[in-house]
Amino acid sequence: MGITLREVAKEAGVSITTASRALSGYDDVADKTRKEVERAADSLGYIPNLMARRLKTGRTGTLGFIIPDTSSRLGDPFFSNFLAGIGNEAGNHGFDLLITTHSPDSRGEHESYTRAVGGGWVDGVILVRTRYDDWRIRYLYENNYPFVAFGRSNHEFEYPLVDEDSKAGVSQMVQHFIDLGHREIAFLAPPANLMFARLRREGYVQTMQDNGIRWRPDFIREGNMTRQSGYEQMNILLSNRDRPTAVIACNDMMALGVMDAVQERGMVVGRDISVSGFDDVPVAAFTNPPLTTLRQPIYDIGRTCCRMLVEILAGQKPEPYQTLLTPEVVVRESTGPKI
Repeated sequence: MGITLREVAKEAGVSITTASRALSGYDDVADKTRKEVERAADSLGYIPNLMARRLKTGRTGTLGFIIPDTSSRLGDPFFSNFLAGIGNEAGNHGFDLLITTHSPDSRGEHESYTRAVGGGWVDGVILVRTRYDDWRIRYLYENNYPFVAFGRSNHEFEYPLVDEDSKAGVSQMVQHFIDLGHREIAFLAPPANLMFARLRREGYVQTMQDNGIRWRPDFIREGNMTRQSGYEQMNILLSNRDRPTAVIACNDMMALGVMDAVQERGMVVGRDISVSGFDDVPVAAFTNPPLTTLRQPIYDIGRTCCRMLVEILAGQKPEPYQTLLTPEVVVRESTGPKI
């Protein structure tokens, strides 16, 4: 027979009610008392009755993450790193993580968020790949439902988020190529409805213009963030009479596809055509050649988003409420001077 809450309360020298509220995270319990109850529970090996706790609090003890894609993106290092950050932080706070996948703006995606707001599915959600006019953010905000987003949108209201300064990051990468002597720089963009797609394109266009370089509309291609799309779009660019001497891909997976297309034609990445990505997923340092990219701490961002959501569920306002990070240019052998 397992250790009971009564025994934990006795060991801590408090009432059963106080012990219960301390272990359930209620903020009306003094920190000193909470720590003593937690110490007693740990020393006795107490395992809480989660079902009973959830019935009392109306909480599921579960956080939701709806991946906005129908393909198996868990193989994408970006999502695996982000999920690892969320999952590890959720576990540290006693939460489970429920993951589902739906195509953006599909009926299934709409129904998932409706179920979340309706109650009983998860206590809060984390959003990723935010859109310019993101109905998910507006819906959750208007229904006062707990959420944190990795990414900005065009909404006029303030909501909790972490984001990378995509415009500043791409601007740094464009300048890196220009400093290497490149002028024919192509840009492999994400889907146009994504907020960071607009910001990254702005960084590309503005930096080209600031350097007095004419940017070419035919050098801007749109992919779907997969390696296959990077390969396909780069083949289109290579089929033109005027080829770029450098390519900025807006994520590492598309950059790897660009490298595949270049190498398939017998050219050398970093010498004949320079290639860069965005994210710095773990594999980027071990490609052939290693990939120049913009580093964002994906795992840590996942943990931060989760921590913020847990704080919101505890009735606290995260500080800071909105965080904007600047990605770092990581130069490797996939980029070199124009020859």
